[in-house]
Amino acid sequence: MYFVDKPSSLRRREHSSPGTVSNARTVAVGRKRVDMEIEVTKVVADHRREAAWRLYNDAFEELRATAVQRHVMHRHEFDEVMADERVIKVVGFEGDPAIMTGLATYTNDLEAMPLISPDYFARRWPDLYATSRIWYLGFFAVHPEHRGTGIFEAVIETMWQVVLAGQGIATLDISRRNERLGLPQAIEQTLQSLSPGVAASRIDEQAFWVYTAPPAA
Repeated sequence: MYFVDKPSSLRRREHSSPGTVSNARTVAVGRKRVDMEIEVTKVVADHRREAAWRLYNDAFEELRATAVQRHVMHRHEFDEVMADERVIKVVGFEGDPAIMTGLATYTNDLEAMPLISPDYFARRWPDLYATSRIWYLGFFAVHPEHRGTGIFEAVIETMWQVVLAGQGIATLDISRRNERLGLPQAIEQTLQSLSPGVAASRIDEQAFWVYTAPPAA
């Protein structure tokens, strides 16, 4: 059984690294209460890069064979994102910063996301685009052993507060498999608890088709 404190239990603290802040909250895993840190930073330092890569792979390994479109980055692509200051990283960990439980990326500089078209967003939401109030979530990885501990809700809350402060919008890509598993609804439920009345909608969709030759005569 997992118990998670309400979002108001987040406690903001300055981090030792420049440009980095952390939020702390207490969760209970079974009978054990543990402190969970949510760190927001522009760059994941080199010495933490390997731990971040392991978490990313553990979280998305199954997507390599369950989705037609490649959703999992190669290592060099991942390292570039971790070092790109245009992309904000949200890191979750318990106790030891080297042991990550969650990792997400998001940005309002849409040019930093190579697989989306900034022109689409500029045409559909010209005012929001012109004022950098469109936020795109690159990925959100939660270690399989920490799903259900509150890390999902805590990371979403951290990112949503930024979007909310600027009265902007948040967008992301969700595979059909994760859509069937209810990920959009889970995100919306979390956002509704933070901002009652939030609206969610699908803005685009891509389908992959296969054409099979008939059996040989």
